[in-house]
Amino acid sequence: MAVPSNAGLEIKHLRTLTALAEQGSLAGAALTLNLTQSALSHQLKELETRLNMELYLRKSRPLVLTAAGQLLLSLAHQVLPALSQTEKQLHALQSGDAGRLHLALDCHSCIQWLLPLLPDFRRQWPGVDLEVESVPGFDAINALLGGQLDLLLTSDVQARGDLHFEPLFAFDLNLVMAPDHPLCHQSRIEPSDLGPEVLLVYPVERSRMDIFSRFLQPAGVEPARCKLVDNTSVMLQMAAAGLGVAALPRWASEEFVRQGLLEARPLGGGVRRHMYGAVRAADKDQACLQSLFERIRSKMGEQKEAEKHR
Repeated sequence: MAVPSNAGLEIKHLRTLTALAEQGSLAGAALTLNLTQSALSHQLKELETRLNMELYLRKSRPLVLTAAGQLLLSLAHQVLPALSQTEKQLHALQSGDAGRLHLALDCHSCIQWLLPLLPDFRRQWPGVDLEVESVPGFDAINALLGGQLDLLLTSDVQARGDLHFEPLFAFDLNLVMAPDHPLCHQSRIEPSDLGPEVLLVYPVERSRMDIFSRFLQPAGVEPARCKLVDNTSVMLQMAAAGLGVAALPRWASEEFVRQGLLEARPLGGGVRRHMYGAVRAADKDQACLQSLFERIRSKMGEQKEAEKHR
């Protein structure tokens, strides 16, 4: 049967279909919706007339939705949660209190591209109480689940249903070194090249450092010495002074490379990672989070395009 062009679905219809499916009877749905059974029957009949098709099987116990009813129920499951979330966010904006966003970075150098994004974000979301922790000094995953943290920027994904990992962008690691370093004569760096080198690294477990887990260890190579440096700026200056080499994302070193203070070379055929925004699964559709995710994707996408034309 053809559906009239003026079918005119309304939010109340989606709520009605949801109540019918959940309660399994007209009487139960009417009670849930605070309607009389007669009023609910009239509403359903009116909608079926608009659509020119039945939405549930009469005299079925429990109530059974037709294919058309199931289709509308599927739509309700998409629309109603989004509507509820948006209504909450609009209320928060109206009251001037859109909540807290406590953000942490599981990446020492990410602060370089994150901070420039935040002024515009704060102007868009003035009611959000934004806090930024550059490197979490706690178990970030448990902090997320416990509510002490709302967002973690990380390249380490965990398969679990209570967390959502939003894909943001891909990035490659490069080896950076002083312009007069012998390795500058190579187009790319092999694991064996780092055997004689002093490797500048952050003070974190080796299992979390890609230069070891994805490059050196698979080749059975150990650098001559590792020197711990807890600050990206200091690490770059030490590499520029010839005091060691470091494996960093392009964004961390691009200004030093542009000024001729450092040279950068890819690691082997490429050590590629992906950045994610880890949030509680229940919060993944929050508008302020999605707004920040889009800003990050846009910023890093623009950066990649700029790199292509250099």
